[in-house]
Amino acid sequence: MINREGLEYLVGLGLDKEVLVETEKGLFTTQNLKRVTEPEVQALRVSNLTSVVDYIKKNIDEIGVKLLIQVRSPEQVNVLSPLNRDGERDEFMIAKAILPDNIRYDQFLDTERFNIMMQSSFDDKGDKPLILKFTGLIRDEAVKQTGDNGVSQKVTIKTGVASVGEAEVPNPVILAPYRTFPEIEQPESKFIFRMQEGPRAAIFEADGGMWRNQAMKSIKEYLEENLEECNQRVEIIS
Repeated sequence: MINREGLEYLVGLGLDKEVLVETEKGLFTTQNLKRVTEPEVQALRVSNLTSVVDYIKKNIDEIGVKLLIQVRSPEQVNVLSPLNRDGERDEFMIAKAILPDNIRYDQFLDTERFNIMMQSSFDDKGDKPLILKFTGLIRDEAVKQTGDNGVSQKVTIKTGVASVGEAEVPNPVILAPYRTFPEIEQPESKFIFRMQEGPRAAIFEADGGMWRNQAMKSIKEYLEENLEECNQRVEIIS
């Protein structure tokens, strides 16, 4: 059994060949070795689910292993390899949805900006038409005359060319913002709709993020349906 001084002496010799030395502390080598890891694949980056389906169906890169498709979030899907010898996965493709950047939650906007946001970044279903009609009729001084009990609001709106009337602000409302891939139906969820003097309007998310689960479920179902013929070559998880 060699001691520490003997081991240091052997290392200092700079031997060309590796020497393994058994000591009371374990097995040592006279050379420093570094494991060479496998090269990484450069991922293709796309913005829709159609590209993912086309890539796998056509097997563009002639991949001979079973692929894993991970629905990572409502706006991202990754196409991955099996685990390699390093215990890591290659990313063959990353699909990231292009979403509107003008949606503002928890922020009061003047009614013109609010209406533009609603018309350009929300699907035409749920209570969108009702909100647009409501914000289009409200008077400038209306919210100063608001009745607010913490749950519902009452404001003054135009009811004719020269007449006004009192109306209750719709609350909660069901809306479907564009927040996932365009190939699937945009998930609806509850929002709290509030108004302030100005007039200004805001929406606040009120479903605890449940829409995310629905969106990811819909993405998985879309991929399963469109890749049914490739089910021997892919596994889809969300």
